[in-house]
Amino acid sequence: MSSEVFSYRSLVHALSGAVGSVTAMTVFFPLDTARLRLQVDENRKAKSTPAILAEIVKEEGLLAPYRGWFPVICSLCCSNFVYFYCFHSLKASWLKGNQSAASTDLIIGIAADAFVQIIRDEGVGALWNGTFPSLLLVLNPAIQFMIYEGLKRQLRRGVPRELSAAEVFIIGAVAKAVATTVTYPLQTIQSILRFGQFNESTCESKLLSSLRIIKCLLVNRARKYGMLGLFKGLEAKLLQTVLTAALMFLLYEKISSCTFRVMGLSNNHYKKH
Repeated sequence: MSSEVFSYRSLVHALSGAVGSVTAMTVFFPLDTARLRLQVDENRKAKSTPAILAEIVKEEGLLAPYRGWFPVICSLCCSNFVYFYCFHSLKASWLKGNQSAASTDLIIGIAADAFVQIIRDEGVGALWNGTFPSLLLVLNPAIQFMIYEGLKRQLRRGVPRELSAAEVFIIGAVAKAVATTVTYPLQTIQSILRFGQFNESTCESKLLSSLRIIKCLLVNRARKYGMLGLFKGLEAKLLQTVLTAALMFLLYEKISSCTFRVMGLSNNHYKKH
């Protein structure tokens, strides 16, 4: 197992994923700014992505849509490096050269992203405590990778070949669109908690407190705005995440395939996906 975990192949995937994600996020970062404002700013009159971006630029300046870019990019670079490394090393160790399946991709995706999320939010000492709430919030990339890897297998249909740029861009967009829509209510709750709009109770265990907060916020949001209130800002989120993910996967595939080709590993790279 150590040969798969500590390998050049895993390192190439990690570096390619980190570079691709950072580049894509930088290009489409203003859309994420618009999404956050739509989610948490109840007094904002603009309801569409172009309108809210125009308001932000007019009120706060031309660079305002990129406010907070640097810490986001630093976090994204580190977390995606770890995520891609864990995903592909765990996958290689699990499959040992066999064909993957959707269920395998989902399980490995959850395991890799849970590892990143728990360390980032709670520290290394919390790896074995309170994992369930964290798992709820890492379903997005797990579902995304499950759909992406499944669509790649369908396009190749057992033939080891490099997908075209258009194919990678489209399946990356489809995978992210489905994952974002399915998990969007939880992302809305994350945004509310991030901006301190809910006071957390300290009178019960962290696990029960986290579950109670998630349930309470979901119910209150639905009662106040209806079921559609759980999806407020979805337009901006889909626009930003779908384009970002599609460009990220495109850059990731091209960087990794070029690197593997230079290393003389291109055939093995395609067979193992």
